[in-house]
Amino acid sequence: MAKLGKRTAAAREAFAGKTNLTVEEAVALVKGNATAKFDETVEIAVQLGVDPRHADQMVRGVVGLPNGTGKSVRVAVFARGPKAEEAQAAGADIVGAEDLMETVQGGTIDFDRCIATPDMMPVVGRLGKVLGPRNLMPNPKVGTVTMDVKAAVEAAKGGEVQFKVEKAGVVHAGVGKASFGEDKLVENVRSFMDAVLKAKPAGAKGAYVKKIALSSTMGPGVTIDIDNASAQ
Repeated sequence: MAKLGKRTAAAREAFAGKTNLTVEEAVALVKGNATAKFDETVEIAVQLGVDPRHADQMVRGVVGLPNGTGKSVRVAVFARGPKAEEAQAAGADIVGAEDLMETVQGGTIDFDRCIATPDMMPVVGRLGKVLGPRNLMPNPKVGTVTMDVKAAVEAAKGGEVQFKVEKAGVVHAGVGKASFGEDKLVENVRSFMDAVLKAKPAGAKGAYVKKIALSSTMGPGVTIDIDNASAQ
């Protein structure tokens, strides 16, 4: 067995035997052990009691984290004419129509969020197999198919997080950086969990939230007490 590095060994020792913590305790533990040479992302993973293969058990949503994500988000907008100008003025990184579609089809996806005006969806629809698996496909349910391009771009740039349950029933997201104050991370975690709870689908049966874990990019994870995770 490979020998553990000092940082990894110290982190595992700090986490040993600690489970089902309060959000405050989990944040303090994860933040205190995020000792990589870069500003690690604090990540949350939520195991849900749903089967996303069934349409009535799909979980997806969007939440504006009160303290942002700490991440620089590159935004692409499919729009023409005045709406394209509106997107550029709002700070979109990439704006286009058929030309942008061809770029994406060619394998270049240089953005983290994709927004489209409704009239552009016949064009964007051709990219479903490319953007869908990356959770980048514009969707009116999460506000990324809209005529209010300015608001959508500003929200994406301001720390809005989209989430979608994966095949294994897990929802995950970055909820801030290790450099954030503990109170800001706690607030972001609770806001994210509130959004996940509000997105509970009609077809969910039994326990909706089964497990919540918090970790940093390079650190171990710790479970959070489900009853303590939400601000509701």
